[in-house]
Amino acid sequence: MPKIDLSQVPVRTGSSYPAKYSDRMAGRSGQGVGDAGGLTQFGANLVRLAPGALSSLRHWHEKQDEFLIVTEGALTLIDDTGETPLVPGDCCAFPANDGNGHHIVNRSDRDGVFLVVGTRTETETGWYSDIDMKVEVAGGKMRFTRKDGSDVG
Repeated sequence: MPKIDLSQVPVRTGSSYPAKYSDRMAGRSGQGVGDAGGLTQFGANLVRLAPGALSSLRHWHEKQDEFLIVTEGALTLIDDTGETPLVPGDCCAFPANDGNGHHIVNRSDRDGVFLVVGTRTETETGWYSDIDMKVEVAGGKMRFTRKDGSDVG
């Protein structure tokens, strides 16, 4: 059946970031609703941010588009242009390779939720705007390095 029962979709917490950055993702959880529905061409995740939580480190993708819509709460988009308040129904689009580092933060006293949809590509490189780090994805594995390719320490 096409309807996805959210109560049956596992909630993921934690981070794939290197240990020195992973604690910054406390208060973020997600559900892979696209995977739960058997989608293979794009990812769709329902992301919940507790008060004070970040969606990710500020980043941008070389090959993958991202789109999000806020479904609950009051959130803030932070990107290269500054800060933009977001409420339910607000949408954001991040075209591949635009170089605009972005993330969502929850500065309110209640949970915020958004649905994010993104392209799936076999390989990808992502860049982190505020720190000396990039990620390369290939074969389903992530490799985090400094921007010059050396190990993140």
